[in-house]
Amino acid sequence: MSNTLIFVLLCVLLIVCVCALYFVITLNVKAKENAKTLTYQYNLIVKLQSLLKNKTATNAVAENAEMIYQDLLQNLIPIMAAIDIMPRNTSEHPLWRALGGIMDEYSKNPFALEKLRRAIKLDSEVARSVDNYINRADSFLHHITTTDPDGILSSTFTDGLLGQSLTFFAQAKQLAQQGNE
Repeated sequence: MSNTLIFVLLCVLLIVCVCALYFVITLNVKAKENAKTLTYQYNLIVKLQSLLKNKTATNAVAENAEMIYQDLLQNLIPIMAAIDIMPRNTSEHPLWRALGGIMDEYSKNPFALEKLRRAIKLDSEVARSVDNYINRADSFLHHITTTDPDGILSSTFTDGLLGQSLTFFAQAKQLAQQGNE
């Protein structure tokens, strides 16, 4: 074989190797890009799945809201009777009327806290109702803030009458317990 033929074969071999190397590098880059894309899509699907679970949980709460409201209201009735507070005279849901009446009375007359403290201390049914209300309202708020942490629903309940009443009852309970010590 002549030197020219060997040289041509080596050039062809070199060109084939360079092409193969270029092909391998291109495939590697594309594989990395695909991996990034798939990772991003997977993370997006996980976020969507979490969001849908939270929406489903929030929808379940909304569907069961009337039962939750009635349960909370049943605990408020003996408390309101003991401290002689009437619900608001509005067209709201009875729970919100009751809570509004309590919070309105407290804003007009801070002595309402003292009346509630005495009622908790002296009447075991009022104390039990306050405990039940606090536990159920806190559980409800926790569930809502877990499923909708930055949403309007959680902030409405937390900052609204439910959150305010929870603070009011917890404060009265704490004052009643301090009086026992």
